[in-house]
Amino acid sequence: MRLILATLFAAMLAALPVRAADVTVIHAGKLIDVEKGQVLKDQMITVEGDRITAVAPWHGAPAGAKILDWSSRTVLPGLMDMHTHISDYGDSESNNPLEPLMHSAAESALSGVKNARNTLLAGFTTIRDVGPWHAFTDVAIKNAINNGTIIGPRMSVVGAYITVPGGAGAITGQIPDVGIPADMRFGVVRNADEVREKVRTLIQHGATFIKTLATGAVLTNGTEPGAPELSEEELHAAVVEASHYGIYVASHAHGAEGIKNAVRAGVRSIEHGSLIDDEGIALMKKHGTWLVADIYNGDYIGTVGRAEHWPEEQLRKNDETTEAQREGFRKAVKAGVKIAYGTDAGVYPHGLNGRQMAYMVKWGMTPMQAIRSATLSAAELLGWEKKVGSIAPGKYADIIAVDGDLMKNVRLVEHVAAVMKGGVLYKEDGKPTIEAGIRHD
Repeated sequence: MRLILATLFAAMLAALPVRAADVTVIHAGKLIDVEKGQVLKDQMITVEGDRITAVAPWHGAPAGAKILDWSSRTVLPGLMDMHTHISDYGDSESNNPLEPLMHSAAESALSGVKNARNTLLAGFTTIRDVGPWHAFTDVAIKNAINNGTIIGPRMSVVGAYITVPGGAGAITGQIPDVGIPADMRFGVVRNADEVREKVRTLIQHGATFIKTLATGAVLTNGTEPGAPELSEEELHAAVVEASHYGIYVASHAHGAEGIKNAVRAGVRSIEHGSLIDDEGIALMKKHGTWLVADIYNGDYIGTVGRAEHWPEEQLRKNDETTEAQREGFRKAVKAGVKIAYGTDAGVYPHGLNGRQMAYMVKWGMTPMQAIRSATLSAAELLGWEKKVGSIAPGKYADIIAVDGDLMKNVRLVEHVAAVMKGGVLYKEDGKPTIEAGIRHD
């Protein structure tokens, strides 16, 4: 009887009209509609709880509602970065390739708390974390955000890299008699059977997608970006095993052959794509494979890396891939390959994710295409387009604003004025709010 009464009471509460005091109304001077690819003027966005309930021309807010006057701003969906490393120690790569060994899993996770906050306050309300050095620190941070322990973006996580021994996802450079902790070798595999086993274990422990390393890497010493690592058979094993759980696979792939191996194997996204060739672009277009290319990153590595004396091997590989990656990106845009925004934040400081937007425009996208890549397109890559990625009724109230006309200057996303995630305002007038943990006396 108590259960029946409680159910009836809950139903009665749900049927009650929402009080004006529970409603937030945003007056948007310009509203970017990424679904239709247009900018609407003088709009009213109604938020109730964590959801958007209405979008309409401005006609005045209901009495008693909380009003956010963003009438001088451009308003758009919360941005989404599909390639980050939020759960590792430090804001950027050290000049020591063995830096990850100098920090515990706990220290790395605590650093991720700061990184998550900085990412959210930069206007990125959703991210994919594509791999930590210490296995499952990304899962722990995602869970802490979801249960309200810390603040940060919505996260999709991999748990650990799936890589060959000594490959792009391995710690390399130590002398032979120095052992690597087990949690930093969690995803090392030697054949397709081990790939399948790792995929199952990662999913059982909280991974929401799988990250494979199909080629060598720029920042992993002893590997070469153009060299294939995981085979097409091993990549396909990951794709098939993950599909049994409704999970997809992303693949780090710089080299042309590794890219084609991954696409033929059925991965959902190619990360980096630095040395892609025309055949690879055509194959991605045919299979509907997403490209997530970090085309800002090379400038940061080239400038800061040289100033801080990063290993010469890393700088050499960065020089060999940066301009090639941008030219490949330009060709992929022209060919109509699906592209989602991804920056490799963690190589450079978290919170600077917006710097890539202008590069995407410079290398072939219109401002609207670049904005869409970081909103609705990214949501489609995740399979989350029904809940995030655009400002529409029923979706989470993940909304940001910039001062000025974003369509005339996409670099405005580098300094967002306001950030709302799930109906909670974390930043206003360029400053964190009390919801972001800053109390104003």
